[in-house]
Amino acid sequence: MIDLLHSRLINLLFIGAFSVSYSANVQADCIVLSQEQKTQHNKPCEPNKLLQKNRNKEASKTAEQAKEIAEKEDDAWIEEFHDTVSEGVYQSALWFDNFFIDKDGQQKNPSTIAKISLQWAPKARNLEKMKARFRIKVDLPHFSDKMDLILSDNDEDTLNQLPLESINTQPQTNSEHFAAAVRYVYLQDSKQFTDTRLGISSGDIFARARYVRRLTWNKSHSLKIEPSVYYFLADGWGSKLLLEYDYKLSDQSQFRINYSTRGSQSYSGVRWKHGFYKLNQIDTTTASLVGLQVEGERNGERGFVVDKYTLSYRYRFNAYKEWLYFEVEPFLEWPEDVNYRTTPGIALKVEGFFYKH
Repeated sequence: MIDLLHSRLINLLFIGAFSVSYSANVQADCIVLSQEQKTQHNKPCEPNKLLQKNRNKEASKTAEQAKEIAEKEDDAWIEEFHDTVSEGVYQSALWFDNFFIDKDGQQKNPSTIAKISLQWAPKARNLEKMKARFRIKVDLPHFSDKMDLILSDNDEDTLNQLPLESINTQPQTNSEHFAAAVRYVYLQDSKQFTDTRLGISSGDIFARARYVRRLTWNKSHSLKIEPSVYYFLADGWGSKLLLEYDYKLSDQSQFRINYSTRGSQSYSGVRWKHGFYKLNQIDTTTASLVGLQVEGERNGERGFVVDKYTLSYRYRFNAYKEWLYFEVEPFLEWPEDVNYRTTPGIALKVEGFFYKH
C-alpha cells in the first residue's frame, strides 16, 4: 500500500510540473508576441490563436515554395522549346552545308537565325485570323560567308513593302505561299552592298539583283539609295527604287522618310509608297514608332490614285526572355475601296528569335 501511494504521488508531481512548465512557455510566447506587435494591452494570450498563427505561416511558406517550383517548371519548358527549335534549324543547316564539302574537307559550323511570329490585326469590318509566320536565314561557311539560304512563308523582302511597314498593311498571304532563295553577296561594307538572289516564290521562279548605297554627312543625316531589277518566270521583268532618308534627332530618337516606286510587265502604271516615321528608343528593351503611310498608283489606267492612308503608333518591347518580343499597334486606315472611310484597328504580334552559331 505504501509503495502504491508513493507511486501515485510521484505521478501527480510530474503532471503538475509539466503543466506549470507548459503554462510558463505559453505565457513567454505571449509576452514576446506582445512586444513584437507593441500592443501592450495586458490581455491573456490564447494558445489556439498562437497555434493558428503558426499554421498560417507554414501554409504561406508552402504556397510560396509551390509558386517558385511552378515558375521554374515554366522556365524549363520554354527554354527547352527554344533550344529544340534552335538545334533543329542548326542541324538542318549543317546537313545542307555538307553537300558542298569534299571528302577531305574540314567541317565548318554554319550560322542560323530563325524568326517565328504570331500576328493578329483585327479591324472594323474585318476581324482577320491569327497567323503564324516564320523566316529562316542560314549562312553557308563554305562560301566564305558570301552565300546564304533564306526560307520564309511571308517573304519579308517582297517588293511591294517598305522596311518599316506595319503588319496590318502587308498583303494577305495564304497557307500555300512559300519562298525559298539562295543569295550571293558580291560586295559588302559600311557604304555599299551588292547581292543577287535566285529562288522560288509562290510557285514562281525568280531572279533578282540589288545594289545599296549609303551616304552620311554631319553625323545626323544619312541617305540610302537602293535600286533593284528582277525577273519572274510568270510576270516578266520588273524594277524597284527605294530611297530612305534618316535624320538623327538625338541618341534615342530618329526621323525617317521612305520613298518607293515599282513597275512590272505584269501590270500597267507605277506603284508607289511613301512612309514618314518617328522612331524613339525608350530604354534598352522598349521602343516606339509613330508612322504615316500613303500608297497608290500613277500613270496607270486610272491615272493618279491614292489606294490607302495609314496612321499608326507601334509599341515594341522585350519581356520574359531575351529572345522574345511583343508589339502592340493601334492604327487608323482610310482605304479607297470603302470611299476613304475611317477604319480603326489594332495589330498584335509576338515574335521569337532562335539562333545558333
